Amino acid sequence: MSNLVILESGAKASTIKKFLGEGWIVQACNGHVQDLPSRGNKDSSKSKWPSSKGELPNPPWTWTPRAENIIKKIKKVATKSNIENVYIATDPDREGEFIAWRLSIIFNDYKSIKRITFNEITEKAVNDAINSPKELDMALVEAAMVRRFMDRLVGFECSNFCRSWRLSSMGRVQTPTLGYIVEREIERDNYKPVEYHSIDLSSNDIDFKVRLHDKKDEHAWHDDGKFFPDRTYNKEYAKQIVDRLNDQEYITLNHVKSGQQKRKPQAPFTTDTMLQAANNYLGWSISKTSSVASNLYQNGKITYIRTDSTRTNIEARKNIRKKIEKKYGENFLTEKILEYGSKNNSKVQDAHEAIRPTNPEKEKISGENDEKKLYNLIWNRFAASQMSDSVRERRSLKMKCKGIENEIYGTSSWRVHSGWEVVFDEYFSNIRTEPPTIGFELGNRWKLDDLVKLVTDFTKPPRRFSESSIIQKMKKDGIGRPSTYVSTISKLEDRNYITKNNGSLIPTENGRILWIDVVPHYTNNVRENNLFATDFTSLMESDLDSIEVGKVDAASKWNRFVDSFEKIQEMALTKKKQSPTLRQKQYIQNAFKGMDRETKYTILGSREIDSISGDDAKEIIDKMKEMKISIGASEKQIALIIRLLDKLSLDEKDVMNELGFSDISELTGGRDGTASTLIGHLIDLDNHSPATEKQKEAIIKMTDNLSVEIHDSLEIVKSESIDKITKKDASILIGILKKKISDSKKKKK
Repeated sequence: MSNLVILESGAKASTIKKFLGEGWIVQACNGHVQDLPSRGNKDSSKSKWPSSKGELPNPPWTWTPRAENIIKKIKKVATKSNIENVYIATDPDREGEFIAWRLSIIFNDYKSIKRITFNEITEKAVNDAINSPKELDMALVEAAMVRRFMDRLVGFECSNFCRSWRLSSMGRVQTPTLGYIVEREIERDNYKPVEYHSIDLSSNDIDFKVRLHDKKDEHAWHDDGKFFPDRTYNKEYAKQIVDRLNDQEYITLNHVKSGQQKRKPQAPFTTDTMLQAANNYLGWSISKTSSVASNLYQNGKITYIRTDSTRTNIEARKNIRKKIEKKYGENFLTEKILEYGSKNNSKVQDAHEAIRPTNPEKEKISGENDEKKLYNLIWNRFAASQMSDSVRERRSLKMKCKGIENEIYGTSSWRVHSGWEVVFDEYFSNIRTEPPTIGFELGNRWKLDDLVKLVTDFTKPPRRFSESSIIQKMKKDGIGRPSTYVSTISKLEDRNYITKNNGSLIPTENGRILWIDVVPHYTNNVRENNLFATDFTSLMESDLDSIEVGKVDAASKWNRFVDSFEKIQEMALTKKKQSPTLRQKQYIQNAFKGMDRETKYTILGSREIDSISGDDAKEIIDKMKEMKISIGASEKQIALIIRLLDKLSLDEKDVMNELGFSDISELTGGRDGTASTLIGHLIDLDNHSPATEKQKEAIIKMTDNLSVEIHDSLEIVKSESIDKITKKDASILIGILKKKISDSKKKKK
């Protein structure tokens, strides 16, 4: 008898194989095996499925791409190896539990199916899990299901709604996240810079400021209610002081205040803090960090990477402390073993440990350079969390200068104990460790380093969000979770709602339209009717967390959400009728170009285009159709064109320019219109593009069924290989193979 272990990734499977002896087969299912019906399936157009009161919907869970063949191969290996026990070892989170649930149903004909989880891929953790299998956590599964149902309902219905504005999609988390980026850009657009003047001087490599005003002075400088004593509106006044300072070589110390500054270490990494730190210290994008961290986890180097908890295993903390004491000395340790946690934060799930090395005694690892860099950062952060504070001596200084009454002030500080910073020294530079050579005795003269300068500058608008800061904002407001941060930002970029420029996230014109023109249809003065408001999204996330830990009933939460959403959607549709969409307006305006006044009056009457309602626009367009007046492409045609452009990864503006149009709204409708011609061209392009994975899998499956060689099947449509077959040829071949299989079955009967 043999045992089968199923996990998500091949890399993880390779690592685990090393820990298990004979009689163990380890296979990877490559992630999700079954999910809600996707494109190409007969149920793919549904936004939701009905359910009885007190129950969740029971949709037709369908195979994900390639999954059916992968599972067949695993079952084939299992049969050959005489498998008795199946251990499902998918990730220890909501999504992992959902995958485990689907696998438990797929493999339900085996004698024993056991669920095991581990937070780290080490021999001890794996064996402990195998020796202590557990039941499936259906609360986790139901949370995953409700999340899918919510995202499907919002995604399908709202995405369909926004296509009237020629936009591709809306999402439960992605749209509020876009809102942050657009609102910040609006702030920047409306920002009015304010000019100010200040004085730049230094001595002994210490920067000093000159107090130019008291709070109530006429030219005192305030910004957003805050007083800045070293700035002034009066340029001439500041220049006079600069000239007087440049007449002198020295400033004199007339006041000193001593003190110490202690800097505490930060907690071990959570998903968001790891993504931020890698961005800050290594300059990496969040997608790169996520990919490298995933490799480290699968190779058994670090603990699970999707977490918002800062707690860690006591044994791991003891081990890292031994390493610190041995390398740096006892005075680099905290007095007691520090335990970090998230008990007081309701937005933290705290399901898993923080991200840390699985073997804390191993400071460096071999392997790819990027993996070494990220591992080093993770090790440093975990080590630092058990280390003593860094300590700096600090002197607050006040200086005087002959010829001016203004106070000159600054701070001198130098590090006297590095503490936790010693493991981060490679990322820091220019840390001062000695006091200035000139002492701090009152009356000491400090030589000015360079010419004193007048600085004229303007206040800056708020900074754009970076990938790092947007994740901080999402976490702070409770929208999204560790597993969704990277995918949410990637979706916004893929859907052309944001672009990146030198690390900054900038909304595109489409992003602005979605947030400014479309989202208000989903808002109301009533809190629960603000679908894309931050607090509403955060509440939905909290509901999912409550389902996950078994605090609330999944079905009741789902039914309440459906009721709420349907009211919101109805409100949005009603609002939409009150004014025409941009596309409707453009249709009418294009049709009116060159139209005589009398025909215009017949259609429009005394109304102005700018004042018509959405219903009016529909009536006008219908009337023009009756009169057989050429108008713009229909909404269906435009929606189809946009879908085909997205499918083919073609840029809308480039395609329009090639056709001699400045915008898609200039296309004409009807069978003989330019929109119809373009649709035909795009469909032809799509037909001649490479076949989908689903088509390829179908061809391979049917060829196997007929017991013929794949190249013999491809010869039917004159295709060189399965990788070079086009969609059109694949579709023809699938039809032929289906008929052959059907004929074969009839013959057997």
